[in-house]
Amino acid sequence: MGKTDPHMSKIKALIAFRAFFVTVLLGSFAFFSIGNGAFPYPKAVFNLIEVLYGLTIIYALLLQRAKPKPFAYVQVVLDVFAALALIYFTGGIESWFSFLLILIVIASGTVIDKRAAFVTASLSSILYGAMLDLQYWRMIPVPYGLVLYEKDFLYNIFSNIVALYVCAYLTGQLSSSLERTSLTLEKRLTDFRKLSVFNKEVAENMPSGLMTTDAEGRILSLNRAGEAITGLDRAVEEDIRIQSIFPFIKDLNKPFERAEGEMSGGKKTIGLTISAMKTAQGEPTGYICIFSDLTEIKKMQQEMQLRQKWAAIGELSANIAHEIRNPLASLRGAVEMLHRGGTSSEQQESLMLMVLSEADRLNRIITDFLMYSRPAKNEPEPVELDVLLKSTLEILGKSAPAGVVIRPDIETLRVTADPGRLQQVFYNLVLNAFEAMSANGSAGGVLTVSGKKENGVVRIKFADTGQGIDPKDTEKVFFPFFTTKDAGTGLGLSIALRIMEDHGGNIRFRSEPGRGTEFTVTLPVSGKAPANV
Repeated sequence: MGKTDPHMSKIKALIAFRAFFVTVLLGSFAFFSIGNGAFPYPKAVFNLIEVLYGLTIIYALLLQRAKPKPFAYVQVVLDVFAALALIYFTGGIESWFSFLLILIVIASGTVIDKRAAFVTASLSSILYGAMLDLQYWRMIPVPYGLVLYEKDFLYNIFSNIVALYVCAYLTGQLSSSLERTSLTLEKRLTDFRKLSVFNKEVAENMPSGLMTTDAEGRILSLNRAGEAITGLDRAVEEDIRIQSIFPFIKDLNKPFERAEGEMSGGKKTIGLTISAMKTAQGEPTGYICIFSDLTEIKKMQQEMQLRQKWAAIGELSANIAHEIRNPLASLRGAVEMLHRGGTSSEQQESLMLMVLSEADRLNRIITDFLMYSRPAKNEPEPVELDVLLKSTLEILGKSAPAGVVIRPDIETLRVTADPGRLQQVFYNLVLNAFEAMSANGSAGGVLTVSGKKENGVVRIKFADTGQGIDPKDTEKVFFPFFTTKDAGTGLGLSIALRIMEDHGGNIRFRSEPGRGTEFTVTLPVSGKAPANV
């Protein structure tokens, strides 16, 4: 469909107004018997009214065929001549209808534009002035009273011309202003419609469900995806509350950003986000709910967790087998040599010591594994952590490698924890630091141990100046049986992390190859982990 010309509706209004005015004019003349004796040419007035009726019919017939703007100009020009004819027939300077020219100027500026208003005012001024001049010089047969002089004609012409141009100016300004406002409103209306269509298309094509409700939680709108997830028909269902669809939503007034729960009797798992719609004064007017079906995702997560669990069990089993196979091989070799005989007493003594050593090694592996897989239960009690840590450093300092120095910087710390298990964590971290600083023939180093309380937690840092951790090994540091040492089970850090997690804390580290490693132990003061530990 083509765009409708903005002048067309105004032209229709002009035709309708003209028909109305002519009808009122004819009716008033007939009702009050005006004309006979009052006007020089009363019959001509009625003839003019008939002509105007005819023109109005012609205008109406040509409305859909003519070009709007030229058609409007033709009507305005003919209206000027019709008004002048009426003024002429009703007395010229003494006519009651000179105001019609002002109405026509207003109509031209309103229907066409500002320029048309001035054109109409100019045409009306010239023709009206010429008619009064001809009347004054009695060159046209329109009589006037003897009391009217030349100055009266001049003033009448002047005042009407001024009125016409002032009216043209004001109408033009108003018309321009209205046109600008109309264009602005039309543009904004177009933008609003485009935005409305865009928003509707976005909402309808969202993969997630989108629902809006009123302040009481009654559903107002639901997109296509929402229908598929909830099974509702938005064209049929009415007066349904959001809680009846998502029973895990207990209270809309309680602020929450995201929630998960089950619907349809546990057949579907839904994740949703709800936000309130508010007025400028902060009063809630309703809620917006964006939700999605997490059922398949949850199933995939469970399957993935199960696979990871079995993968971890498989890796752990392989590591256990590897750790046990080495001492078993040594034991088998020693026993075979003893069984064959032919060995000296010194060799037999050495083989027996090897058997005992490897048996002890097997026992340590089993003990550490049991401690990791089935840790002892916490027995928390008030602990002066600074005293416990200093005593641990004092004991271990006596067996520190040559050249290794311990520098404690520990403030008074009191926590609720299991002191024996915490001491095991400290032992592991300190011994690891000793080994890192004495590896590869290093000439010692410095182990700085600091402890302080901040934001409801205790942080203890063990910073050494050893070789650091190889970047490719950083992800495996806490893995069971992972070790870069020639001896050891690789369970020390795994057990330490397990102990700290049992206490509601954690262990983190950062390392720079060649510059050292810093382990940070975080422990809640009260025995319960605060937010963001």
